[in-house]
Amino acid sequence: MDLVTYLIEYSTDLIASGGIIIGFLLVFLECFIPALPLSAFVVLNVNAFGFFFGVLISWLATCFGSFLCYLIFSYVEEKFIRKWISKKTNKKIALAINKFKNIKLTKLVFLITLPFTPSFLINIICGIADVSKEKFLISLLIGKVFTIIFWGYIGKSILDSLTNIYSLIYIIIALIVSYIISKIISRKMNIE
Repeated sequence: MDLVTYLIEYSTDLIASGGIIIGFLLVFLECFIPALPLSAFVVLNVNAFGFFFGVLISWLATCFGSFLCYLIFSYVEEKFIRKWISKKTNKKIALAINKFKNIKLTKLVFLITLPFTPSFLINIICGIADVSKEKFLISLLIGKVFTIIFWGYIGKSILDSLTNIYSLIYIIIALIVSYIISKIISRKMNIE
């Protein structure tokens, strides 16, 4: 346990000494390398910069990185994947991609808000399915804020938090609030 505490303190000091750029880059890179632990980076940012700034840095980095990943796959889909799918795959894959293309804003926000949803996969699927940039960006901005707050709040002791009823209540409340916000924005901006 002393080793774990030492590693957390050392990592926090390293991020704090490197400044906001290091904390931002770690979370940003997680959007492209799914094996990197978003939860650990958010916790380190919160420990290094305080709850508000740690969450803010992590939220901006994950939104920017996820949107850039989406744009890359959207471009790749337009140039290469569309041709490959039409020639080499069966109709089931094309049908699944088309279903995701028509995903409602509220459902996309819900998927992004879930803390254990692989964001890298959602970025890729949305890019390949040609989900509109506006819908994807709004979904990211709404959904990721709750995900990052979740990891900042419970990340220090994940096992304890998952068995703590208050953490589970927080997840449910965050999902409901994100759904309501996405429903309001969806109506006002006429996005579905």
